[in-house]
Amino acid sequence: MLIVHARGLEGARAAVGTVVVIDVLRAFTVSAYALAAGASECRLVAEMAEARRLVASLEGAVLSAEEAGLPVEGVPISNSPSMIREVDLRGRTLVQRTSAGTQCIAAASRAERLFAASLVVAEATARVVQAAGPDVVTLVATGEDRGHPEDRACAEYIEGRLRGGEPDLGRLLEPLRSSDRYRQLAAGSWPGFPPQDLELALTPDRFDFAMPVERDERGLRLTALPCGRAGG
Repeated sequence: MLIVHARGLEGARAAVGTVVVIDVLRAFTVSAYALAAGASECRLVAEMAEARRLVASLEGAVLSAEEAGLPVEGVPISNSPSMIREVDLRGRTLVQRTSAGTQCIAAASRAERLFAASLVVAEATARVVQAAGPDVVTLVATGEDRGHPEDRACAEYIEGRLRGGEPDLGRLLEPLRSSDRYRQLAAGSWPGFPPQDLELALTPDRFDFAMPVERDERGLRLTALPCGRAGG
């Protein structure tokens, strides 16, 4: 298995093979918490106008969105797992628009098989990908081109698990935890980013499912794939 690391939008556009698009803070952490809370699916979109149209067309759909990392006027749920946990999502669709994760998923048009990932589903993602035995796996750290080291840390963690190792996640996350950005987020000074989101996002392997993404007539659909169905 050849494992390739890529970053940002350009990396997603060039990614081939089984592609895992990683956004830890916070798009695909939000997706995971939504699915764990009973959401039937997440719909990933690149533009706010598209997100609003899709929500209006789907009965009971819920919108989670940010632009440039900030809350969107008129959208009460920002890109926050803390906020998502306060919503009854059972049987509902979560529509997501973010500045990194959903953009890179939309750009990964060359993928043979596509997954969204974050730390909370990292081990499960590795197990599902490994079970399929692809020749090439591309791990796309969406925020690495913007100086966000947590996505690269997650990519290296997933690579370690794919290779049968036990990566030291504490060491991998040290560049994040020692940064001014982390201190700002932990202090609750970033709008739409409750400090509780850090713990929710940085605790690995909370959920035992991967998150495959497929395209259908409505666009990009993300669902939960339990590890027990890895070959399905």
